[in-house]
Amino acid sequence: MGKTWGYARVSSVDQNEERQLVELGKAGIPKSDIYIDKQSGKDFDRLEYQGLVKKLKRGDLLYILSIDRLGRNYEEIQNQWRTLTKEIGIDICVIDMPLLDTRKGKDLMGTFIADLVLQILSFVAENERINIRKRQEQGIAAAKARGVRFGRPPISLPGNFYEILTAWRANQITLKEAAKACNMPISTFYGKARKFEKKG
Repeated sequence: MGKTWGYARVSSVDQNEERQLVELGKAGIPKSDIYIDKQSGKDFDRLEYQGLVKKLKRGDLLYILSIDRLGRNYEEIQNQWRTLTKEIGIDICVIDMPLLDTRKGKDLMGTFIADLVLQILSFVAENERINIRKRQEQGIAAAKARGVRFGRPPISLPGNFYEILTAWRANQITLKEAAKACNMPISTFYGKARKFEKKG
């Protein structure tokens, strides 16, 4: 009998993985054996996931709440599933989809059904990722059309900017001193100076 592990993933640091942890806890997995990533599922280049894979041994069991927590790239989910189940030799249990429990139905028909379900769900997971990205792009475009500005607000010039710029150009102070006097990073001061001089 191998060891039992859990894996949870959310797409960003401000998302909450609590629901996944609750369900993994119900499966009897201690928190110390649950690996959590807070990043996109577009690929498997994730620190915690890679750390988990290194610990997996033949006969182990991995629980995930749903297939989209494993990933959201159709081909990579398929490849990763094969790596875990065939090459490493572990079992996987997808809590939200009982048909995706490799401990059951190890005959030809069971394997066929599981493979079919995996293909459908991984396709749905990637399709949802594409739709999320489209909705984000549409939302940004609509916001820009309404005049919403993205990025940092422009740094306004301090009242003494012209005086400091003149002193710097006359070699009375260094670039570093000029930037410090304007309370700006050197690159920002230099960029503002060039823009200011261009405008004449």
